[in-house]
Amino acid sequence: MALKNNRLETHQYSEYFTDIHPPFETFDAAVIEANRCLFCYDAPCMKSCPTSIDVPKFIKQIATENIKGSAHTILSSNIMGAGCSKVCPVEKLCEGACVYNLMHEKPIQIAKLQRYSTEIAIENQWQLFSRKPTSGKKVAIIGAGPAGLSCAHMLSREGIDVTIYEKESKGGGLMTYGIAAYKVTPQFCEDEVNYITSIGGIEIKYNHELGKNLLLDALQAEYDAVYLAFGIGLARQLDISGEELEGVEDAISFIYDLRSNELSSIAVGDKVAVIGMGMTAIDAATQAKRLGAKEVTLVYRRTQEEMPCTEHELNIAKLDGCRIIWLASPKEIVGREGKVSHLVCEIMQLGPADSSGRRSPVSTGETMTLEVDMVIKAAGQMPYEHLVKYNKLNENKGKVVINDKAVTNVNGVFAGGDCVNGGKEVVDAVQAGKDGAAAILEFLK
Repeated sequence: MALKNNRLETHQYSEYFTDIHPPFETFDAAVIEANRCLFCYDAPCMKSCPTSIDVPKFIKQIATENIKGSAHTILSSNIMGAGCSKVCPVEKLCEGACVYNLMHEKPIQIAKLQRYSTEIAIENQWQLFSRKPTSGKKVAIIGAGPAGLSCAHMLSREGIDVTIYEKESKGGGLMTYGIAAYKVTPQFCEDEVNYITSIGGIEIKYNHELGKNLLLDALQAEYDAVYLAFGIGLARQLDISGEELEGVEDAISFIYDLRSNELSSIAVGDKVAVIGMGMTAIDAATQAKRLGAKEVTLVYRRTQEEMPCTEHELNIAKLDGCRIIWLASPKEIVGREGKVSHLVCEIMQLGPADSSGRRSPVSTGETMTLEVDMVIKAAGQMPYEHLVKYNKLNENKGKVVINDKAVTNVNGVFAGGDCVNGGKEVVDAVQAGKDGAAAILEFLK
C-alpha cells in the first residue's frame, strides 16, 4: 500500500468538494423561510450568538425585501457574517436555540438566511459602513484571521489607521487555511477579506511573522497600540513510537495542503486512520474519503457523549462512509520499510470526570490493531508558548493572559482570539476582535 494522488476523475474533485450547504436558489425561497420566523421578542437565537446578531430583525428585513438592511444588521454585529454563515456550528448556537426545537419542528434556517443577505452584499460590493476622518492614530495587528480582521474593521470605522501583519500569503486565517474545502472555498475567503478591507484605512502586509521578520518591540515603538491575534497552530503530538514514519501527518498540515494546492495533487492513503473527534478530525476524515481513500476510520478514546464535534458534523463523516471506533487510544504506530503499516490502539473504559468535565479514559489493558497506510493526527492544537514567553507576555499554558478588556501585561499591547482562548469557533474570534477594538479605542482616548 502507498499514498497516491490523481485517483479520481477531474470532474469528481469538483463534485465531491462542492458546497455542502447550498444557498437559497431564489429570492422567493428565502422569503418563504423568513416568514416562518416567529420574531420572538426575547429571542433565544440572538442570545446564543457570540456576536449578538439581531436575528429576528435581519430575518424580518428579508421578509420585507430589505436585503441591504438585512446585510447591514448582520455585518454591524459580525463583519464576517458571510463566512460564519457557512462554517458556524449553528446546531449548537442560533439554530439550536430556536423555539421551533421545543415544538419538535425544524428550526428556522438562520445560517442560510444570513448567507443569503451577506453574499449579495459582498457580490455587489455594498459599502454599508463609512469611515470617520483619519484621527492620526496608528494600530498594528498581528494576524489577518477573524479576530484581527474584526478588530481592524471596527478601528478603521473610527478613523484609526490599521496595519495588519500576516505570516501567510493570504488573509482569513483559519477560514482560509484550516476548514474543509466543501464548507468554504479559498476564493470566497479572499473575497470576504477584500470586502472587509475595502472600507479603507487597512493595509495587510503578508509574509510577516512575529518572532522571525517582525518584532513586538519595533511595533510598539512605531504604533500607538498593538493587537495580538496570531491564533494557535502547533499540532499536538501523540508521543508514541512510530510518529516519524512516512504516512503520518497532522491534520492541520493535511488541511493546509488541501487549501493551498490543487486537490488532485494531494496524496492520500488507501486505509486511513484519523486520531481525534473534534471538528478538525471530522474535516480531515471526510476530505480523505472524498480524495479517494477506500477506508477511513476515526479513532476516539472516549464515547460519542464526550466528543468535541457536533452530531451534525459526525453525521457528515458517517454519510461519507467513515467508520468510527469509540474507546480506543493510539498506543503505537508500526511501520514496514519506514512506512506506516499498522496502528496499535489500547481499548479504553471511562473513569471519573477530569478538568474538562468529561469522563477520563482509562486503559483496560487490552489492545487492537488496525491495518493502515496513513495516520492523521487530530488530537488538538497547542498555543505558541515560546512566542508568548519570548515577548514577556503573561501566559497560562502558552495562552496569552488578558484582563476583561483584552489588555495584556505589556503596556499598549492587547490580545484576543485563539491565542487567548486556546481555540474556539470563528464567531468567537470575531467577537474577541470587537472587544479588542473597543479596548484599544478607550486606551487611545
